[in-house]
Amino acid sequence: MINIGQYIEVAINWMMVHFSTFFDAVNVGIGSFIIGFQHILFGIPFYITILVLAALAWMKAGRGTAIFTALGLLLIYGMGFWEATMQTLALVLSSTCLALIVGVPLGVWTANSPRAEKILRPVLDLMQTMPAFVYLIPAVLFFGLGAVPGVFATIIFAMPPVVRLTGLGIRQVPKNVVEASRSFGATRWQLLYKVQLPLALPTILTGVNQTIMMSLSMVVIAAMIAAGGLGEIVLKGITQMKIGLGFEGGIAVVILAIILDRITQGMAGRKNKKD
Repeated sequence: MINIGQYIEVAINWMMVHFSTFFDAVNVGIGSFIIGFQHILFGIPFYITILVLAALAWMKAGRGTAIFTALGLLLIYGMGFWEATMQTLALVLSSTCLALIVGVPLGVWTANSPRAEKILRPVLDLMQTMPAFVYLIPAVLFFGLGAVPGVFATIIFAMPPVVRLTGLGIRQVPKNVVEASRSFGATRWQLLYKVQLPLALPTILTGVNQTIMMSLSMVVIAAMIAAGGLGEIVLKGITQMKIGLGFEGGIAVVILAIILDRITQGMAGRKNKKD
């Protein structure tokens, strides 16, 4: 019998002993990042948040999405889930920002290095296909309970799309454009920032959309380790057999998911039209 889990447990225990200072620093850093988003979202009156998101939806996705955004958020407020929704939104934004900070450079690396692409492809496959609940185990061991392990697990789960689509977008930049830029004396960094990334932006924005959607799904699951937000309402409905409460929490999650999806899709679509 091959006991792979035993070796994984030994490795995690070794990391907990030898990298405890590092994990404490990450805990403080991610925690501060989340708290910053929460302070901003909680400090803005609900009606201003609704107006801003509805206006953003109008500009990026059209009048229908703007009306849905306003009515959906008013429904969430009316159900009494506004604070939980802002907690969930803060977790999603924190996870997405951190996933992009790590994922976009990795995508650029895979686009420019076939060896890196070969190494990272199976890693990304593993990250994307591993059951979401599994990520909660090392997250809790490294960071305890709360929002930080939830965001940590979410980053790992939601990062693969932006890495893949960033690499794909850069590889799809026409070769003649790249060669023309080089012939005019563009350096490697100028080629990346002024040519490749702008032309790859629609594909990268599609990756951002997928990362946000996966972050939202994982943040709901992370309620099992006390991450808070709408997931906690859904979990309470399950554990306490409160069917109505569970459905209300689920409706709030769906509304938030549709709003974020339509806005980010609209951003990618408008960028495509401009190009």
